[in-house]
Amino acid sequence: MDNTEIVGAAPGKLEGLLTKLDDATGQLEQAKGFAKPGKVSLVFDLARRIMLQPGGCAAIEARARRLEEAGVFEGSDWAHPQILIPSLTTYSLKSSLADTVVLEALSELRLLAVAMGDYPHSLISAEQAHHYLTQVLAMNLGLLFGMGGEAEREQQGRLSQLTQALVRHVADRIGYEHVIDQLIAEIWRILNQRPIQTASVKRMITQIAICTSDPEIDLGGSGQGASRLISSLFGPTQACQEDPGLDIYRQRLSTMDTRSLQNESLGCARAMHDTGLVSAYHTELIRFLRENENSLLIEALGLSSTGRDCYLCYRDLVHALIDAMVQPETAQSVYGLTLMLERGLLYQPAVAPALWRQVSLPLSRNTRERLQLVFGSAVSSRSLLLEGVVCMLGHPLGVGQGNNPTCQSARAMSMWAYSDPDYLLQLVVWAARDDEIIMHFEGKAVSSLESQGGVAKELHLDLDAVSLILVPHLDRIYGEMGRLCHSREGDPHRWINPEFHGWWCGRGFSINVDVETGRLHDLENFLRHFYASYHPLYNGNQPVIHPQPAGIAVTDSAARFIGWHAITILRVALDPQEVMRVYFFNPNNDSGQNWGDDIVVSTSGHDELNGESSLPFEAFASRLYIFHFDPLEHGVLADVKPDELQRVTDRIYRSWGADRLPAADLQADPGE
Repeated sequence: MDNTEIVGAAPGKLEGLLTKLDDATGQLEQAKGFAKPGKVSLVFDLARRIMLQPGGCAAIEARARRLEEAGVFEGSDWAHPQILIPSLTTYSLKSSLADTVVLEALSELRLLAVAMGDYPHSLISAEQAHHYLTQVLAMNLGLLFGMGGEAEREQQGRLSQLTQALVRHVADRIGYEHVIDQLIAEIWRILNQRPIQTASVKRMITQIAICTSDPEIDLGGSGQGASRLISSLFGPTQACQEDPGLDIYRQRLSTMDTRSLQNESLGCARAMHDTGLVSAYHTELIRFLRENENSLLIEALGLSSTGRDCYLCYRDLVHALIDAMVQPETAQSVYGLTLMLERGLLYQPAVAPALWRQVSLPLSRNTRERLQLVFGSAVSSRSLLLEGVVCMLGHPLGVGQGNNPTCQSARAMSMWAYSDPDYLLQLVVWAARDDEIIMHFEGKAVSSLESQGGVAKELHLDLDAVSLILVPHLDRIYGEMGRLCHSREGDPHRWINPEFHGWWCGRGFSINVDVETGRLHDLENFLRHFYASYHPLYNGNQPVIHPQPAGIAVTDSAARFIGWHAITILRVALDPQEVMRVYFFNPNNDSGQNWGDDIVVSTSGHDELNGESSLPFEAFASRLYIFHFDPLEHGVLADVKPDELQRVTDRIYRSWGADRLPAADLQADPGE
């Protein structure tokens, strides 16, 4: 069907539909909660008809705030924009169910209004909404450039016109000339953090590759930086640069001499270390070398002298890991294996035998079903879990919590992979084989099976393989530890964190918020104590030895309080500009965030290692509310300069502490 009916719509038809929509929205606003489902169907029907008209998406965007406040998203996942996953929009927008398509379209237009600054939303900032929509465009570039197939048009009918109109309207508002370039910049920014989960990034690169290779799509001067990304997945070497397919590549490998294989190895390794992504062609090369040219595996993994020595000492184990997990569907296992060897973890006495156990670990039925539900059945569950284990050991700072309120669990897994890898491996065995984890809280055994429940009301499946298996158990144990000290005065993290994370977590504890009232408490001493514990110029130049758990008050780009969040302080050091910075791990999938008041979290450009976030010391201190320290090393409070202390305090009062003034201050100035 062409667009004749839409283009030739009768004059005034849109205005008439908008009048009806406004009336229906008013009825929805007035309806009681139990009556809203009956009223919302008319709103959906009118919105669908409006979005099929020229200018309809813009009209709905202008009404987005009223529609949301009236309750169109009530009772659905779309009511919580901060948890929405861009990759899922592809399925919603291509659905044959009209209400699903309309609900997704209304959500995108709502977020577009937020991104353009027309709708200050309490749950998501303009920057977050813009970032989300950029990813939505990446996932739906086919719709943006009119590349939908006959199947979609046949299944959706006129709904396919609605989705195309929607995506084009979003791109019109954000700017076509920036779409591809922004996507490429976003991909590189994410890849600099070296996440363990790369499926969404690979999907975005695939969409960009499709668009750049289509002669009918004019990108103008955009997309110039895409070649490195595309080649890293689809043509990392001379022998596969035209993306011939795995079967042909395998045949080519079998006819190569040693020199050619060495060039292939160096090319694959270079592409992998450049982007952090692994091509399926790389896995074929690794498997071929494992069977025919073991000596070239060092080049194919791109190992330094440290990794090379570790490989040579544990050759049989490395070969067993390759045999058990390296396949095209588990390509990232190659990068995880490389980084694990580079860390020299196999030299730790317990790690090598624990990995031998992991190779042949029998998995419970629940574990197999959960892994297959998320990752499919093309690869065995054991291989999927082994890949996840190796990747987490290889880059502990690549763990993301996804969209779950389980930052404590994600932080703990990262800390164990960083500081106590054999303990993490033991937890994986208990969870994957026995469906139970037992930890101890002050001598009392705490079972994940017997727990009453965790912090998260529901667990999303947007997780890596290890998190998918461990997080449900860790979350329940964390919740149970909280219940065991619920009656104690003060913040329960004082007792939970050392018991949950490990002996290296400082038993000393400092907090600047009164738990009972929620108001700021003893702020000056808190800040002086933090400087004395962590700032090299105030603690005798003592570096952070073991990563320490800490809590921050997260704010949005307008410096408004969002919530409490668990992070890990990794190190404190001068950056290349001689600015003292705190380098920390944030267990979000994307750690580059704008916290308002000129506080923008950096993930690169200031000597950050892959996966680290950083802020100037003052800026970090202004968002900190909990930290741990060794009470046996606690000395005098730092004599911080008054002007520096005042700057930190002012930042707190301008942001998350604005409505948490101490009671004494409120009495002194009732109008504050």
